[in-house]
Amino acid sequence: MKLLLTGGRVLADSCFRRLDVAVSGSRIVSVGPDLPREGFRVFELHNCLLTPGFVDVHVHLREPGFSYKETIRTGTLAAAAGGYTEVLAMPNLRPVPDCRDALWEELTLIGRDAAVRVLPYGALSRGEKGEALADLEAMAPFVAGFSDDGRGVQSEALMRAAMREAKRLDRLIAAHCEDNALLRGGCVHDGVWAREHGFPGICSESEWRPIERDLRLVRETGCRYHVCHVSAKESVALIRQAKKEGLPVTCETGPHYLTLCDEDLRDDGRFKMNPPLRSREDMEALREGLRDGTIDCLVTDHAPHSAEEKSKGLRGSAMGVVGLETAFSVLYTDLVLPGLVPLETILDRLVTRPRKIFGLPGGSLEPGAPADLAAIDLDAPHTVDPEKFLSMGRATPFAGKLVRAETALTVCGGEIAFDREEHR
Repeated sequence: MKLLLTGGRVLADSCFRRLDVAVSGSRIVSVGPDLPREGFRVFELHNCLLTPGFVDVHVHLREPGFSYKETIRTGTLAAAAGGYTEVLAMPNLRPVPDCRDALWEELTLIGRDAAVRVLPYGALSRGEKGEALADLEAMAPFVAGFSDDGRGVQSEALMRAAMREAKRLDRLIAAHCEDNALLRGGCVHDGVWAREHGFPGICSESEWRPIERDLRLVRETGCRYHVCHVSAKESVALIRQAKKEGLPVTCETGPHYLTLCDEDLRDDGRFKMNPPLRSREDMEALREGLRDGTIDCLVTDHAPHSAEEKSKGLRGSAMGVVGLETAFSVLYTDLVLPGLVPLETILDRLVTRPRKIFGLPGGSLEPGAPADLAAIDLDAPHTVDPEKFLSMGRATPFAGKLVRAETALTVCGGEIAFDREEHR
């Protein structure tokens, strides 16, 4: 397919430049003002932001095993609708991808159904039970790294063994940091809101204590270590210090942790996620970590559940919210427009750094680069309506929120993955 994206604006050195991008096959072939149109299918972008496609290094596509929540097809269509051209899929599936055969079932579905690129994680332990190492060596050529996301690794000995093996295989570990002994049946952050409303709390120590342990193991093993969904100010401080030491440590957080806190909670399953929304002080620490470079990636932790699973309030609902279709809009509306975080920083954490950390191709608009592109309309005010999502998941804390940006077009591998005009 030959495409010409014309009238878009590229952000460079804090300035927008109007450029056209020509695509032939799976590659960008030309970039410049007023490119010739003959022989191309032309898309008028009307001053949309034109950027390399976003990358989300933490999503749950639920297939195989839980297709009543989401499928690879619906999850990746949702990703395309959010401007993403690549997502990294977590391994809490059935069967758990803890060996080559189980991983192959997932890879087969990805090859058949994915609307954007999907790179899976392999499980760190067999069955994600935290008792014995998965077959990391057999999976290494096919995965982004290893993770037991959804469950914290409780055993220090197992984590040490996993780090040594991952180091040998030159793969990173993406750690869900959660100390089960400190959870105490909590469902929201252990703060003022929980106490005032009578909900059992989840303390921040349940997150930062395992990070503290794992950083000690990183010093010992030299393993590349990525901390998932950071939510607490203590976690940010630990990771900042580890980076100052020169440790091979990176981390991520999500739009909901950067724009909401426990003061925003309602007794509604769409506000229940793991880790929970924490205090305003934690939120401010995350914003500072984003600005100063401590936080490397912006992720959604897109975690769809059925309507029934999310209908039981904060106490009874399943943990997890969806976010692929709202992430950039929320970040732009709540952080960029008020002047809290520069647009360049948001794009760096959605486009550039994730690719660098995980060794993914692309990330530029140069001729010869992969034709993975997103056009974002920065002047498209609309209200978040979960009933219009392409994801099967509907639970989002941003339902009803007025946002100011919207994906207009997503191109993945030179093919149209999402076109707003077809979904109006």
